[in-house]
Amino acid sequence: MARSISISYITGSQLLSIKPRPNIAIVDVRDEERSYDGHIAGSLHFASDTFFDQIPHLIQQVKGKDTLVFHCALSQVRGPKCARRLLDYLTEVKDETGTGIKNIKVLESGFNGWEASGRPVCRCTDNPCKAELA
Repeated sequence: MARSISISYITGSQLLSIKPRPNIAIVDVRDEERSYDGHIAGSLHFASDTFFDQIPHLIQQVKGKDTLVFHCALSQVRGPKCARRLLDYLTEVKDETGTGIKNIKVLESGFNGWEASGRPVCRCTDNPCKAELA
């Protein structure tokens, strides 16, 4: 069966409206700035510089999720690149592990746009963040 996953963009408002669903995971691929800039509540952290090597761990962390939303600071380079790497990985392994991932999205304007528009930011040091997105 051919994979039909593609990467699309999602706005902050769209993410806020769908985040309460338990099938969504937010993946923050910023590097060190997450520790001092804060993050989107409930997000996972997989730094872009080691992302490819961490894909199997990410897949374990998102069991039961069918939609992954990637972001970095601006979602111009690292977020889309990591989303593409995951898509390539899933295509290469033909998803034999049964991840159930159906949607890969990138947050428009990234974390900086999210925070600048007044959306909720968490400053905990947990990974994954246990806070709920309000």
